[in-house]
Amino acid sequence: MTKIRRTLNKALLVAVATFSLGAMSGQANAASAEDLNKDAAQALQILYKSNPVAESIAKNARAILVFPKIIKAGLVFGGSYGEGVLTKGTHFAGYYNSVSASWGWQAGAESYAYVVFLMSDKAVKYLDKSKGWEIGVGPTVVVVNEGIAKNLSSSTLKDDAYAFIFDQQGLMASLSIEGTKISRIKPKS
Repeated sequence: MTKIRRTLNKALLVAVATFSLGAMSGQANAASAEDLNKDAAQALQILYKSNPVAESIAKNARAILVFPKIIKAGLVFGGSYGEGVLTKGTHFAGYYNSVSASWGWQAGAESYAYVVFLMSDKAVKYLDKSKGWEIGVGPTVVVVNEGIAKNLSSSTLKDDAYAFIFDQQGLMASLSIEGTKISRIKPKS
């Protein structure tokens, strides 16, 4: 009897994970370039208003990768998806998606935004040349929280990239961009 129960539990977990990821894949249709550009600009303004350190880092960045809305959901198995814009100076230089999958003790759904400031030419080249950048592999990315932000200045910026997570809405037990894969996309015309 316990074998049947375990099998049913596994089937239920797979069904819930499939449903969760399926619900998010509705978001997988690329937005228009105009919408992504507008949403990215608004997200940057929200970040700069809430975290002045981010604005000072932006002045030294070679490029900025902005994901204005990531949707994350999970029940044991989970995932996240969102689309973003790479800017170099004042120019929009490319469009990307951010995808992750996870399993473990998790339940809930949320949305959030994140920005990655690419500080070195090495980081920008890696993003341009790779078929997909997995955070945690390749150039060093420091996720900036309030404690780290207090100690950052233009003279202490030594890593390849700095990421800020902000504008969280919803409820999820944990939040991390480690293991996230960023890949180039073509937005709708």
